[in-house]
Amino acid sequence: MMRCLSLASALTLAVTASAGLASPALAADGHGGMASKASDAHAPLFASEMERAREFVDGMMAGGVVVPQPKDPGGGYTHEQHKRNFRAIYQGGQLFEITGDERYRDYVRDVLLEYADLYPTLGEHPAKANQYSGRIFWQVLNDAMWLVHAVQGYGNIRDTLSDAERQKIDDQVFRPAAHFLSVESVETFDRIHNHATWATAGVGMTGYLLGDEDMVERALFGSDKSGEAGFIRQTEQLFSPDGYYTEGPYYQRFALLPFLVFGNAIEKNDPGRAIFEHRDGILLKALRTTIQLSYRGYFFPFNDAIRDKSLRTVELYEGIAIAYAQTRDPALLSVADFQGRTVLTPDGALVARDLAAGKAEPFPFRSLLLTDGPEGDQGAVAVLRQGEANAEGEPATVLIAKNSSQGMGHGHFDKLAWQMYDNGNEIVRDYGAARFLNIEAKRGGRYLPENTSWAKSSVAHNALVVDETSHFDGNGKYADKYWPTQTYFSDAEGLQVSSGMIDSAYPGVSMKRTLVMPSIPGLEEPLVIDLVHASSDASHQYDLPLHYSGHIMEYDFEAERFVEGRPVLGSDNGYQHIWVDAQGALDDGKGALTWILDGQFYTYRFAANGPVTAILGESGANDPEFNLRREPMIILRARRDGEVAFASLVETHGSYDGAAEQTLDSRSLVADLTHKRVGQMDIVQLTLKSGQRYAVAISYNPDPDATHSAQIDGETISWDGYAGVIALATEE
Repeated sequence: MMRCLSLASALTLAVTASAGLASPALAADGHGGMASKASDAHAPLFASEMERAREFVDGMMAGGVVVPQPKDPGGGYTHEQHKRNFRAIYQGGQLFEITGDERYRDYVRDVLLEYADLYPTLGEHPAKANQYSGRIFWQVLNDAMWLVHAVQGYGNIRDTLSDAERQKIDDQVFRPAAHFLSVESVETFDRIHNHATWATAGVGMTGYLLGDEDMVERALFGSDKSGEAGFIRQTEQLFSPDGYYTEGPYYQRFALLPFLVFGNAIEKNDPGRAIFEHRDGILLKALRTTIQLSYRGYFFPFNDAIRDKSLRTVELYEGIAIAYAQTRDPALLSVADFQGRTVLTPDGALVARDLAAGKAEPFPFRSLLLTDGPEGDQGAVAVLRQGEANAEGEPATVLIAKNSSQGMGHGHFDKLAWQMYDNGNEIVRDYGAARFLNIEAKRGGRYLPENTSWAKSSVAHNALVVDETSHFDGNGKYADKYWPTQTYFSDAEGLQVSSGMIDSAYPGVSMKRTLVMPSIPGLEEPLVIDLVHASSDASHQYDLPLHYSGHIMEYDFEAERFVEGRPVLGSDNGYQHIWVDAQGALDDGKGALTWILDGQFYTYRFAANGPVTAILGESGANDPEFNLRREPMIILRARRDGEVAFASLVETHGSYDGAAEQTLDSRSLVADLTHKRVGQMDIVQLTLKSGQRYAVAISYNPDPDATHSAQIDGETISWDGYAGVIALATEE
């Protein structure tokens, strides 16, 4: 008999001769063995988790065993009841393991016996949304999630059941559920995708529990056991060497639970496989990378991301506990402290005990470059941080340059896009997904049509758009074949830089973007310099959007205002969702816009290599079901033969205190911005209102010892290496 180790209280391993796999032995004091350990440690985090679980499971028990015939999509009654059921099975088993209270064992048993009667009768779900229909739920993914949780709760009670009860649940629930996922749903099971991660985890853990080596091998190496699919292959294909998950942070958070829970089961049942050392410790590296991909606890909303997901999520409570048990890294304790949660496992008890003992240290949030792709050669995500850190050790400002690959089906057409956070807020925004998760009123909680027509479109991001067409013509399969090149990255204090380029997003168009976070005396931080170039032999219209958070204070150019009727900017590729509020023709290509957010002023100042039209707009047009958020943007539009160049900055300045009715420096401290190309080099000159002048110069030569100089208006500008900040003569 085998038991799944990830939730058992066993601390030792015994060899199961029948299958040749390791199985946990029960703690010496049997069920209820964790209770004394938790109480002796005086660990309030674990105690509060116990209380939370008791409240939920006791409430479920009071309502009786309810296992309805599946019929609803996400958010509907039957969908949510089956979710509650797997949570009750999972936590009820834990409570029995910890307390020895047989009421919990009996409830979990009775729910599973009801599923044993129901499961053999199920066919395709009546609310299926695609060809990958589930049985209990509307999609296979949710069935896999059910199995991952239910098999763990079952593992806590299985050895206390009668032979007849155990056989019925084994043969009418867990074996057919594993067969459905790994044989009947092989198209999902053998994918390199987070859905397959959940499926392989559920099947593999079931195999360990039931002593079925064949089931375990299928989970590890794919349905044909060749190693071309399965859990091990997923660890090698879905993460870059830096632990970046190709679908982005939102899905990285989601996928980590099956990766780490099944990894933990593998480690305990088959320690010789050394799963946490596999591929240079990729699973634990991925956990740390997930934390790095957040600001004030919330994940950067790349791709199809739900914006309210944070480190306070059930997937990471388990992940932090497992990772801490493996590493004893005190920085992980500070994350658990921020979460205010743990899990009812020996690993969770350890986290709570050491946190109560004061062993936590701040998590080392830092600037870093995260390569994308299995070999780290499919672009990258650059994270630049600066400013004073908060109590959790996180700097005040973060800039993200998204020069990564498409991200499979959940990817957006946003090559060389960027976003910025400051002062606890998202300043330069990414839309994320158009979806109201599990809210039935919004198309059953599924992705909305506007996810394709707006959220994925290039114009919905801070990315250069050519001829009002999304990157790769909006073709995801084509986009998966190409990615930007991260040409440079530096996290040097006072001059952080990320640069990338791509020549495949549009036929015949090469695009390059460099983002710089320099320290400029006389200006507040953060300051971001943004340099965008595109070149082509043909004539094109180029649109450069900036999506920002805040309320407009002023802009310094003449504009036609559309106050009686709001025109729509275009008819397709996201443009049909943009209302135009004002637009102005700027012959010299220069202008500025200032907004306020949370008592902080921000100015976007720009200079193009010729005339531009500045368009002030808002999302939400052609949205009859009110599915889109109304968010402001400014779009710089230029038509060019040959090269287009946009130089811009986002400047933080001043403050507003509504209570004190006090305003400080509400207007930009920069008087002028100019941009010159000297050969292949870029020179951005800033003139401050104080008369001080500075140049931010980019050579694009990564050799730190190389010396560069440029003559501009009779003035020599010299610097070393890729980039430099140079003080110029002060204007009188």
